[in-house]
Amino acid sequence: MDIIREKLKLLPDNPGVYIMLDKYSNIIYVGKARILKNRVRQYFHSSPKPDKVMRMVENIADFNYIITKTERDALALENNLIKKYKPKYNILLKDDKTYPYIKVDLHDEFPAFYVARKVKKDGARYYGPYMGGVSYKEILEIIQLTFRVRLCHTAIGQKPKRECLNYHIGRCLAPCAHKCTKQDYAACVKKAVNFLEGNYKDAEALLKEKMMSAAAGENFELALDYRNKIEMLSKLEARRITSLSNFLDADIIAYTTNNLYSAINVLITRKGIMQGGTSYALEDANLSDAEALSQFISQYYADRLPPSEIITESCLEDERELLETFFREKYEKSVKITFAKQGVKAQLLQMAQDNAREYLEKSIDRIKHKDDMTVNACRRLQNLLSLETYPRRMECYDISNISGVDKVGSMVVFVDGEAERSSYRRFRIKTVEGANDFASLQEVLTRRLSKLGTPEEERFPKPDLIIIDGGKGQLSAVKQIFDNMGISGIELISLAKREEEVFTCNREDSIRIDHRDFALKMLQRIRDEAHRFAITYFRNLHSKRNLESVLSEIEGVGKKKRLALLEKFGTIDKIMGASEEELAETDGIGPALARNIKEYFEEKL
Repeated sequence: MDIIREKLKLLPDNPGVYIMLDKYSNIIYVGKARILKNRVRQYFHSSPKPDKVMRMVENIADFNYIITKTERDALALENNLIKKYKPKYNILLKDDKTYPYIKVDLHDEFPAFYVARKVKKDGARYYGPYMGGVSYKEILEIIQLTFRVRLCHTAIGQKPKRECLNYHIGRCLAPCAHKCTKQDYAACVKKAVNFLEGNYKDAEALLKEKMMSAAAGENFELALDYRNKIEMLSKLEARRITSLSNFLDADIIAYTTNNLYSAINVLITRKGIMQGGTSYALEDANLSDAEALSQFISQYYADRLPPSEIITESCLEDERELLETFFREKYEKSVKITFAKQGVKAQLLQMAQDNAREYLEKSIDRIKHKDDMTVNACRRLQNLLSLETYPRRMECYDISNISGVDKVGSMVVFVDGEAERSSYRRFRIKTVEGANDFASLQEVLTRRLSKLGTPEEERFPKPDLIIIDGGKGQLSAVKQIFDNMGISGIELISLAKREEEVFTCNREDSIRIDHRDFALKMLQRIRDEAHRFAITYFRNLHSKRNLESVLSEIEGVGKKKRLALLEKFGTIDKIMGASEEELAETDGIGPALARNIKEYFEEKL
């Protein structure tokens, strides 16, 4: 604490970001400040603080800070550092689900409509997100059925291509085959865009007409499908909030806390229609509700297109200008922050607040259980195995092959006991002949550890603990690599499957952890995840290699067409499961060849 007391005296009056560290020099919290001196001192003054803040302060051994020109720069830097280091006491949205959008680029000569999971600044229009029981697949199918626009990525050039099955069944105008003019296709695109913007009348009328025609032709299954789509449009129309403008795109964000855990609810309205909502249970050590909300909003919209308006809590009033500037600079878009006090917007905010409170009440036990399975399990593991440091970043390695063919290695990463999937890595074994798991592990670890002390360590940080899937032999093979490369400061253990024994480098006998212990369950999770990741990669490689030889046996499928099928489907299983229509959509594969491929697999496989 002497270091902290001395540093507190030297804090500047500038805006910036402060970084809290624990006794192992792990970053446990990142925050922004308008005035660094005032904000950081608040954590260490004796005035009453929320329990969640006190819990973090007890773990602070040191802090650093970075001065920025403006508070806007501090907000951007805070967001980047949180994403990079994933501090334990910050709001983290790593488990957040990404909802799909429908994308159309009206700058294209013949625009296509297709799904997108990420919104990019590419000049295209994005409609969505689709959530709350609304299927983007159904929406795309309705667009294709009623407006005959294309859903494919086929390049359209001067030379006409062969029209696909969708043209023959009346689902596409086939601009790729030059079956329509640019003006005719543009008229259909305009109607489809109008539909996505909330005008369902034309689509509903066309679907009713098709339903009656199918019923008259006694094609009752098709008529039922049309009826289901009409009902879905009716449900969408029923979600329209009549008191809101049909042009309003707004997210409603509410925050609640019990001073230990917090929850946020986000309701989404697009074109005056309630799309749905999502709730988040959070652990954070923010000093105020405004700080927590601001941190959530900057993270939430890091890879989402913000709406034209955000309706939220009045506690955020001091942050309004900062956030509006953040959106204007990041997205080149004007986003209005509104604090609704009456009317329909206030009612929507009240709905979000009620949802957040209910979600928090139901989530407390789950959050506590999650702590036991993650950070508490890490602390327990440190004690059980006498590890020198807290195993915050753990990496686990596994090897997969069949008779030495298509040998692959996997690296999975857990941080504070939770999977960090963005850091997973795969390795194709390059130097080992035959099925030699020990040598394969040595190759993988040599390649991984060689990144330490290089510029690549920025992307591959030094782990606290490396776990090997295997027994004493596998551990010894990797220990040899550690010794040869002079690796220090990284703990090394292995976990053997049969008896779930843990082997370490500093004792001859194994350590057996009670099978009910959360520490063992966490080790099993990371070991099983490494095995799953390796097996998945192996199967993909194995099936791709076999796919080439199998497809070469089909008459009419040459190298170009094999590559097209390989690029689109990837595996034999997916080719076998594809319909004739899906096969025919592949570049260079028409209906006749698609039928041949389907018949080949039915006969041979």
